[in-house]
Amino acid sequence: MNQQDVLFETRGAVALITLNRPQALNSFTWQMHRELGAALDRIEADRALRAVVLTGAGRGFCAGADLSEFDFEPGPDLVRRADPGPVIDKAFNPTVRKLVALRVPTVAAVNGVAAGAGASLAMTCDLAVAAPGASFIQAFSRIGLVPDAGGTWFLARKLGLARAMGCAMLGDKLSAKDAKEWGLIWDVAAEGQDCVDAALALAQRLAQLPTRALVETRRLLRAAGANDLDTQLDLERDTQSALGATHDYIEGVTAFLEKRPARFKGE
Repeated sequence: MNQQDVLFETRGAVALITLNRPQALNSFTWQMHRELGAALDRIEADRALRAVVLTGAGRGFCAGADLSEFDFEPGPDLVRRADPGPVIDKAFNPTVRKLVALRVPTVAAVNGVAAGAGASLAMTCDLAVAAPGASFIQAFSRIGLVPDAGGTWFLARKLGLARAMGCAMLGDKLSAKDAKEWGLIWDVAAEGQDCVDAALALAQRLAQLPTRALVETRRLLRAAGANDLDTQLDLERDTQSALGATHDYIEGVTAFLEKRPARFKGE
């Protein structure tokens, strides 16, 4: 991509997307949403790509919305002009929906602070690896708002109600270590290890696995909280039946029976 607010590169079968406004802790503008959407569309269209890593440039992962784009100039119609609803509806929500439905597994490399909707973005990814010094902050209560970009949904499911309430209401900084222990993220990179390198290694591992089965696993796990057991059993049955027609299922079982490594194609 020629634009600079979002960088895109490939490492074999893995796409690396970097939010690139380090001077503003990679806070989101309308333009960044457009560029990230274009990057995700590119991944969706390129069948050679089988996993993605999302990270931020500089010392932060993402500080949420760039509040300088909101119109707080005193004068008539201030409430309408400062309304956060439109940017949530037209930018953040489409970004979250596109990322959560991506046809490949997603890994967040949280290289620094993830605040507000930036924390939601990290939680939207299937797995997250944080730098030891990274932190997660639900900053909304400091400005009279609520967690958005899926924040309330992800926090309650990942942390449980008590911890979700504490994080969302108090807005205290959550360290990478605590984020792992509480279940907000998958892992913390080792001291001295670049968290992007750790995330890329994880994504390369995912890229060798049966992509459709991984994405269907994501879908089933996210559906489980709203389904009763009978509904989930039926959903598992139907999904297994659909996957039974894929190359990777036939290859996986054949490789198991022949006692050799499977050669998955993501199909």
